[in-house]
Amino acid sequence: MWQEFAVALCLMLVFDGILPFLNPRRWRSAIMQVLQLSDRQLRLTGLASMLLGTALLYWLH
Repeated sequence: MWQEFAVALCLMLVFDGILPFLNPRRWRSAIMQVLQLSDRQLRLTGLASMLLGTALLYWLH
């Protein structure tokens, strides 16, 4: 299980690095927009992301 967790972490780092590598200006602009969101909006976005990820994992297994 730990090996799968490490692989998932490595893949997350690879995917997180793609956008700033390919288009740093647009990535910076997106980050600036995220900074304008309220705490509530960020929490709801985080919750939606976690639920979607959990549902996808359930569906794949």
